[in-house]
Amino acid sequence: MRSNNNHSIRKIGWTLTACLTVLLLASCVDFDGATEAISVKYQVQMPQGFTAADVANKTVTITSSSQTLQATTDANGIATFENIVPDVYDVSVAWKMTPDEYSQITGEMVQNHKYTVAGSVSSQLLKEDVTTPLAIDMNISVDQSILISKIYSAGSKDSKNKNYLAGRYIELYNNSDETVDIAGLYLGLIETNSSPAYTLGLVPDTIFMKQIFRIPTDKPYMVAPGQSIIITNSAIDHTQTAMNAFEYNLSDADFEAKDQQGKTTNNPDVPALELIYTAFSTISNMNLSQGGPGGIVIFETDEDVSTWELVYNYGKTSGNKWMKLPTKYIVDGVDVLKNASQTGVDANLKRLYDYIDAGYAYINAASGYNGEVMYRKILSTTEDGRHILSDTNNSLTDFAISSDIAPREFK
Repeated sequence: MRSNNNHSIRKIGWTLTACLTVLLLASCVDFDGATEAISVKYQVQMPQGFTAADVANKTVTITSSSQTLQATTDANGIATFENIVPDVYDVSVAWKMTPDEYSQITGEMVQNHKYTVAGSVSSQLLKEDVTTPLAIDMNISVDQSILISKIYSAGSKDSKNKNYLAGRYIELYNNSDETVDIAGLYLGLIETNSSPAYTLGLVPDTIFMKQIFRIPTDKPYMVAPGQSIIITNSAIDHTQTAMNAFEYNLSDADFEAKDQQGKTTNNPDVPALELIYTAFSTISNMNLSQGGPGGIVIFETDEDVSTWELVYNYGKTSGNKWMKLPTKYIVDGVDVLKNASQTGVDANLKRLYDYIDAGYAYINAASGYNGEVMYRKILSTTEDGRHILSDTNNSLTDFAISSDIAPREFK
């Protein structure tokens, strides 16, 4: 969680000469002639039933391609940004709510649960003064124990400059202070069409999966506080096969999505991830998308997932079939989008509702193969050395990118 102390807003001049310089490197946003710094107000809007919440002294962050600025809300939940450069900004704000605060506001008695209050606005063009505050709609979610902490889907180039995808993995982390049994936890990969199979919200509270796996239920699989598990397609020492600086030894991975077609080297000593559904008859291991899109969720349910409804792309009667996943079962989700080389990230292609992930994660390369890992940042560290990872329900805030972070390592 970011500090609630006041932060000064940096004053940055905006001149025609600067824009002409940028034009030599990349295209400028069309601001219809706006060349002067502007002022903008944002107001936190709490959901129904939570209007009595304290909205003062909350840190609102706005981020453009070139800068990150912060301002603190007043007693009415309004944050004012002075003298900012006209640009396209992502906006976010988040804070924690204790069980006592939740009960006092709602009248509901709750135990142990902690909550995150979070809201965001993606890709908002700010080109003139805003005197009437722009709303940031807030969502309230229960803090979860198990989180998606790393996604390495990019792959790399091996020592012979060939595409290397065998070392990709997903990491899950116990962010709580209690040991958790993850036996029976589901891992889902969202469909990865260039455009969504269904526009977000077309089928309410439903997302569409291309693959679903499950942690085995043959015995308890306990994860201690501050510990993580690694799930990969190939639990071998990739430093010996890729021979580059980006891959790691995954022979100690916790679970492996076995390749039933025999195209991937598997480790017989690593337990198999159960395949529940795949949209592709010839792909049984995790079909991770190296450049995006490639959202991932984890979920829990006692239902027989294998019987869930399968559908084609909206309006189609042939092609791949996607499994419908009710969002009410989702524990955590990360919306991974493609960072197109010319246009950047298009937030209109999100697959996850804001109450699951109000932002998104991405890598810098449009096609991957650059060794970059999307990882959840450290929020704080306890006295005994256990890391608490950032969980504001917004991957733009919670995640960073690095090609130099190892499995089970945290930054």
